[in-house]
Amino acid sequence: MTTPPALLIAGTGTRDEGHAAAFHDFVGELAARRPDLPVAGGLIGPGSHPLSAAVTRLIGEGVTRFAVVPLTLNPAACPRDGIAAALAREAERHADASFACAPPLGPHPTLLGVLERRLDEALGNRPRLPSDRAETTVLLVSDGSPHAEANAEVHRAARLLWEGRGFAGVEVAFASLAAPDVTSALDRCAKLGARRVVLLPYFLFAGDALERVRQQAEGWGLAHPEVEVVSADVIGPAWELADLVMERYEDATRTAGTAGTTESARIAGSAGAAGTAGTAGTAGTAGTTESARTAGTAGTAGTTESARTAGTAGTAGTTESARTAGTAGIAGTTESARTAGTAGAADEPHAFAHADGHADVR
Repeated sequence: MTTPPALLIAGTGTRDEGHAAAFHDFVGELAARRPDLPVAGGLIGPGSHPLSAAVTRLIGEGVTRFAVVPLTLNPAACPRDGIAAALAREAERHADASFACAPPLGPHPTLLGVLERRLDEALGNRPRLPSDRAETTVLLVSDGSPHAEANAEVHRAARLLWEGRGFAGVEVAFASLAAPDVTSALDRCAKLGARRVVLLPYFLFAGDALERVRQQAEGWGLAHPEVEVVSADVIGPAWELADLVMERYEDATRTAGTAGTTESARIAGSAGAAGTAGTAGTAGTAGTTESARTAGTAGTAGTTESARTAGTAGTAGTTESARTAGTAGIAGTTESARTAGTAGAADEPHAFAHADGHADVR
């Protein structure tokens, strides 16, 4: 029987030791929940508990296949600094390892349900009339990002939380790096006529950022006694979060078997319908990738070049410099040096396949 991939949980780095401790406590809970699986977790970016240490430990235990679940609500970093880049570095360090990466967790309906429960808890968890929600405005507060795509995901979560739940409105604020901040968002809520505002953290775990946000809201409330400001709790290590992580793990595991996986350094899988785990990857009818540093072919017009050089793709492909490979349908492009991959029409090959068949572009 084939050994299942290890569960590798990847989080964004933090210098907040309380937040890091909550992350690792949650990883420990998942490991206890699934004693049949190798489970580890680590953080990328600043702070301790690096992802590389978790990978090294599992590889020391004989693991070569990883299903990676980002423990993040949004794509929080640009591609060169994100989880995909961290996994690419691990693939370079460990030539025999392969990684299949799931997308971020939110805004998933399961987590929206937890957020709604946190709102009810903040409001007293007692029987209420529909009019109580109609008189309540929610302020969804998230970590900010310098990347517009990540901030846009918070607005999407706010819209999904508002739909059909009867609240007067759901506004958005950011703890840092993006506008509006908490006090500006509370000003907006008051101008819109809010008389009760629930500050709802869009955080997985508590930490210093949450304390700053609550202090700002408390200060604003003292200056505006006509508006009741209530603080809700974070999502936290709820059983729904654990279930969602395992669902993402299963999706990533299936992806590793049906959509190609990233290989060791200089090899990348594809995200088509016919790739297999542990190979350079294939996709539909778009040709196949060859060994490391060697090119494939695609469509009816592809040709292979000399050693360590890429081929062509359909009617719109381009060949790259030496040691580059890649093919793609009728509109593909070849990737950077020492990379190979194929994808369906109009897709670009990338190093890490999402569980939904799309490449990880963070």
